[in-house]
Amino acid sequence: MEIVTKRFLLRDFITEDEPAFFAYHTEPRYAEFCSPEEVALNYTRELLYLFRQWANERPRINYQLAIVERFNSQELIGCCGLRRENHSSEQAELGIELAPKFWGRYAYAIEVAKAMIDFGFQNLGLKEIRGITVSANLRIARLALRYGFVTIGTIPSPDWMLERGWSQTEWLLTKESWES
Repeated sequence: MEIVTKRFLLRDFITEDEPAFFAYHTEPRYAEFCSPEEVALNYTRELLYLFRQWANERPRINYQLAIVERFNSQELIGCCGLRRENHSSEQAELGIELAPKFWGRYAYAIEVAKAMIDFGFQNLGLKEIRGITVSANLRIARLALRYGFVTIGTIPSPDWMLERGWSQTEWLLTKESWES
């Protein structure tokens, strides 16, 4: 599975991506919006295993793709996904994460988000794309608003978020609003 943008290749994970994936998952800046369990080595290892399982499922309902540079080093920049599991066939949850060293750089997340949204609506036949963010993650909130996502409410938040005074915000983008 591959999606090509101007600067990036979004593709299924390969073994060579593992060291960089583990490295950025252990960075303190990455961990800011994660539970302690989510930055544990075993959790990260299980994620990669899950992503590989999804890549081999037929029919495929979940896409979690590595983000790499197209022309230069094929360096892992992060990952992105559309996950339809636990949703209707016309809905998916969008997720994007970049390694901290790429945050705020050259509109990387903007380019990746557009590619994933286009893929969801054009190739997967989605009618709605949802997202869930930590209320304190203002970078992601700005990205969601840029593409026309609207806040549809908050959802129950885990204790570690509540202890920090945060909640989870749920976002929605419809195909109709994307096309207008």
